[in-house]
Amino acid sequence: MSMTGTLLELMGIGVTEAAAERVVATMPVKGNTQPYGLLHGGASCVLAESLGSIGSALHAATHGKVAVGVDINATHHRAVRDGVVTGVATPIYLGRTTTSYEVVITDERDKRVCTARITCQLIQAPPGS
Repeated sequence: MSMTGTLLELMGIGVTEAAAERVVATMPVKGNTQPYGLLHGGASCVLAESLGSIGSALHAATHGKVAVGVDINATHHRAVRDGVVTGVATPIYLGRTTTSYEVVITDERDKRVCTARITCQLIQAPPGS
């Protein structure tokens, strides 16, 4: 799967591990901040949704389906001004019609920055996809 031209590329997100049971990626803080110089909460949500969607897509493929996000929520625990954050997605539920993942985002000191949950619906792949 190519990341060229995607939001992941634009935000500097690099996937380092990808399986339905665990997805890991890093994202630089620089370039993903809000006006106060802190990591943007929306950037954390993009990272979380990306990881949960990748895991869901890998699970969905085993059922001949594709995954589409239907819900995400996030709690932002601490501010980050620089460096790199790491997101780790682990499944809460892997079903035939839905998946849910918990995504924990930490800073370089291994301090929790954000906890998110994403739910995806598994649907039949559109013709020609």
